[in-house]
Amino acid sequence: MKPSKLPDLETRISQLIGEPSISSPDPRHDQSNLGVIHRLAEWAETLGFTVSIDPVGPHKANLIARLGASRCEDIEGGLILSGHTDTVPCDPSLWSSDPFSAAWRDDRIYGLGSCDMKAFFALALEAASRFRKEDLQRPLVLLGTADEESSMSGARQLLDQQQRLGRRAIIGEPTGLRPIRMHKGVLMESITVRGQSGHSSNPALGANAMIGMQQVLYDLLAFQEELKARYRNPAFTVDYPTLNLGAIHGGDSPNRICGHCETLIDIRPLPGMDLSALQDALEGRLRDTLRGFPDLSLEVRPLFEGVPPFETPADAPVTKACEEISGLSAGAVAFGTEAPFLSQMGIETIIMGPGHIDQAHQPDEYMALAQIQPAIESFSSLIERFCLTA
Repeated sequence: MKPSKLPDLETRISQLIGEPSISSPDPRHDQSNLGVIHRLAEWAETLGFTVSIDPVGPHKANLIARLGASRCEDIEGGLILSGHTDTVPCDPSLWSSDPFSAAWRDDRIYGLGSCDMKAFFALALEAASRFRKEDLQRPLVLLGTADEESSMSGARQLLDQQQRLGRRAIIGEPTGLRPIRMHKGVLMESITVRGQSGHSSNPALGANAMIGMQQVLYDLLAFQEELKARYRNPAFTVDYPTLNLGAIHGGDSPNRICGHCETLIDIRPLPGMDLSALQDALEGRLRDTLRGFPDLSLEVRPLFEGVPPFETPADAPVTKACEEISGLSAGAVAFGTEAPFLSQMGIETIIMGPGHIDQAHQPDEYMALAQIQPAIESFSSLIERFCLTA
C-alpha cells in the first residue's frame, strides 16, 4: 500500500541512505538497487506520478516516473530530473559512523550516497511537490538508473531501448549546483603481452613478455604526449586528454623467464574524440611496436564498454536556463556521468546537483545542509521554466 503522505525531507534522505545499493563489477560487493527504486516509486506515486519500474538484469531496475501532460506530442518537451540509485563500495571501518545510517551533525548529512547521489532524489521530489499535476503543460520525469558506478547498464539500456523520456534533462550529480555542460570520457584498457616461460639460465628457452611490455610502456608514454599535443580544451582544468599507467603485473619468480605481463591503463578523452577511433589507434600502434618481437603476442582488451565524452552546446536552452538560475557559467569536469547516453537519445542535458565531488567516494561522505534549500529552489525554477508553459 502506498503511503498517503510524502514523508518529510529528513526522513526521505535517511531512508534512502539506509537502503544499501552498492554496485560493483566484483560480485562479492555488488548489491540490488530495488530497495531504493521501490521507495522512490512509492513516494512518486504519492505525488501523482505514473511510475514504471523497468528491470535491468535479475536484481536491478530503472525507475521512470512521469507527472503531468502525457500526450505523445508532449513527451518531446518537459523536464527530466535524473540520477543514479547506486553507490560505490565502502569500508565501514574507515567511517566515523555507520555509512548506511544518515548522521546529521556539524551542519552536514553523513552517509554513503548522501552526496553521490541519493539525497538528490529527496530534493527533486520536494521540488516536484510544489506543483499540481493538472497545472503542468509538459511532463516532469523523475529518472532513477541502475549501476552508474560500475557498468552504467541502466543508462545503456535506456539508450538501447530509445526510451522517449523528454527534451531536456538535469542530472543531479554533485557539482555544488554549478551547471556542467562538458565532461571527459573514460576508457579503461587491459594490455597483455604473452611470451614463453623457461629457465632463467638460458634466455633461448623462452620469450620474455616483460621485455615486450617495456617497449609497450615506452610507446604508451609517447602516445600520451601525442594526445596532449594534438587535443586541447581550455574549459577543463586539465585541458588535454590524460593517459594513466595504473597497474602492472607480470612474471612469478626471479629464476623464470616472464611468460605473461599485463598493464592496466585509463584514458580520459576530451569532447570531440571518438572512443572507437581512439581504441583502434592505440591497438594499431602497439601491434606495430611489437612487430620486432615475433615470439610475443599482444592482446588489448577493454575493461568495460567505456563512457563517451559529453558536451551540450553553450547556447542550448537548458544551458542558458541553468546559468540564469544558478548565476554561474556552465563549466566542465573530468569525471564521467550518464550524460552522454541521454545526449545520444536527443536529450539536451546539463549536470547540476547539490554537494561537491570532493566528498564523493570517500569515507565519511557528506553533503552540507546549506546545499539543500538552494537545490530545491533551483529544481523548482527549472520545473516552472520547462513544464508549466506549453
